[in-house]
Amino acid sequence: MAIDTKRILLIHPLGYNAADAASDISRVANIMPPLGLCSIAAYLEEQGLTADIIDCFAHPDSDSKIKNYVETHDPGYVGFTCTTNGFLDAVRLAELCKAVNSEIKAVVGGPHVSAMKEKIIAQYDILDFAVIGEGEEPLRDLMKSGSADDIKGIVFRKSCGEVTFTGFQGKGVNLDELPLPAYDKLEGYPQAYQLPIFNYPSHPNASCLSSRGCPYICSYCDRSVFRRSFRYNSADYVYRHMAYMNERWGIKHLNFYDDQFSLNRQRVEALCQMLIDRPLGMTFNCAVRAEHVDKALLHRMKEAGCWMISLGIETGDPDLLAQHRENADLDMLADTIRTISGAGIRVKGLLMMGLPGETEQSIQRSMDYVFKLPIDDFNLAKFTPFPGSPIYDKIHQLGEFEEDYAAMDCMNFVFVTKGMTRERLDELFLKFYSSHFKRPYVLWGYVTMLWKSPHSWRRFTGNLFSFLKFARSNERIRGN
Repeated sequence: MAIDTKRILLIHPLGYNAADAASDISRVANIMPPLGLCSIAAYLEEQGLTADIIDCFAHPDSDSKIKNYVETHDPGYVGFTCTTNGFLDAVRLAELCKAVNSEIKAVVGGPHVSAMKEKIIAQYDILDFAVIGEGEEPLRDLMKSGSADDIKGIVFRKSCGEVTFTGFQGKGVNLDELPLPAYDKLEGYPQAYQLPIFNYPSHPNASCLSSRGCPYICSYCDRSVFRRSFRYNSADYVYRHMAYMNERWGIKHLNFYDDQFSLNRQRVEALCQMLIDRPLGMTFNCAVRAEHVDKALLHRMKEAGCWMISLGIETGDPDLLAQHRENADLDMLADTIRTISGAGIRVKGLLMMGLPGETEQSIQRSMDYVFKLPIDDFNLAKFTPFPGSPIYDKIHQLGEFEEDYAAMDCMNFVFVTKGMTRERLDELFLKFYSSHFKRPYVLWGYVTMLWKSPHSWRRFTGNLFSFLKFARSNERIRGN
């Protein structure tokens, strides 16, 4: 059967059975677009190739769409972005595509693939190529030449059966030279995608990236795709990106999904000045480290439209934090949180439970720390040792680890540190969450969302049954 070697279908796997999607509380609260695939698709199209996207996370029942696309368009390639949680679903979908046309080539990329490298192709015969690192240039070269021999950043199987890695890519693409992401390739955009409830003031809203990478090394973070590099778009490019999203899609609020939005202070200052001088009528969220903001910058960001800032706290136990993170200074972090709040910007704390070395006492210290601070919202993740993180190679020495890819989504305690049990961690997890939401400061903050984020309240009340069902199911876990 003939194939179009200049065409690729890019797929974002769901990661679990589509029948379970309706009850997935994470989807109810937040549906994130596959920003990397949007960038790759735009780049490939600019290079004279054809790229389309099917996002199974936004549209869970997509098997028939994928099958119909392959039957209709005969793409030469099908590409998957893979987290650990979604990897096995990508393998399943590759099998589905090859059942329609055995000539199609299956390409996988993303953090899980970049961490595992040769193991991916060696273990899964259905996969033809793995892209290590960024996807734009390797995919372009692969689709134009049809051969991976001279392309950096590719793992493939030679004709003799030997699996080989061609080596790491160089410095990567110039981010300012990339076309704006192909959001138009996403079915139902932007309505099909939603930021977390109470994390935005207006609708429609969206997410984007303005940088890649992070120079810090924390024990729990997988840096396999960008390694320790950090590159960013200029303020001019970011402003143009925001203006496009506002004019083309009517976006009123934007979430910058960068790991380190404020790492280059001059860039943020320049962008804020543009937004103040030439307002777009948009607000934005971002994530920062405490070392890279101060009172003057925060007030400038507020003036430019910054609505909420997220900070990685991880744990309120200083000794535990020092084992897992660089610059572990909880006093500095607390001062920064108070300064952000004082600037009139909402604060979201990002925490993690179940790190190696966690104890009941360290969890209580985290609760004591968080509850003394003006934190408006928070996300408490269940520690998951991902391939590619510094701690992964020694994780079996530190506790009990059930390496079940499908469950590795930061919503399950797949790892249990020594001295703890999974049941007790679940109990303390629920205690932490429920205690946070009972705080008068937090409750009043959510009341103010009636006028600060009315769209969030409509979503919350419209999905109240799902939230109550989730709460009851977790109560049953605590009672077992």
